[in-house]
Amino acid sequence: MPVEKQAYREAMARLGAAVNVITTDGPGGKAGFTASAVTSVTDTPPTLLVCANRSNDSYPAMKANGVLCVNTLTPAQEGLSPIFAGMTGHKTDERFDGYVWQPLVTGAPALDQAVVVFDCRITQIVEVGTHDVFFCSVEAVRTGDANEGLIYYGRGYHKVALPKV
Repeated sequence: MPVEKQAYREAMARLGAAVNVITTDGPGGKAGFTASAVTSVTDTPPTLLVCANRSNDSYPAMKANGVLCVNTLTPAQEGLSPIFAGMTGHKTDERFDGYVWQPLVTGAPALDQAVVVFDCRITQIVEVGTHDVFFCSVEAVRTGDANEGLIYYGRGYHKVALPKV
């Protein structure tokens, strides 16, 4: 018997994850969305995956551009999460306002002062249910100076810090 949708959602709320803003730019337009479903696949070659709902308003641009940037947020950047999640009424192009974005290799916007930025080229897309899994070749990495990261756990935001040495 399959697990019920609500039971699955409740269980997933107990799986803490980094808060990321996924951005893209190119012929399909500039867009972005908030995601916690990001993970490393392998370091040889450097590859990660990003899960995106096909009904997401940024999905068409992401697929058309073939590039994306994973921007991992600091606690000071928490306000970007609901904006890019489409919860604030900001139009797609307005979501980038008020923050500094600088492209690295692919042209996708990279957030200045993010914990870490992974600039990627999409190499494979696999459809699973309502989502697509983007397998991405990492073309560039930039680490920030932040000593704190932001995770989403139990339907809320929480700070995590590097251990003091």
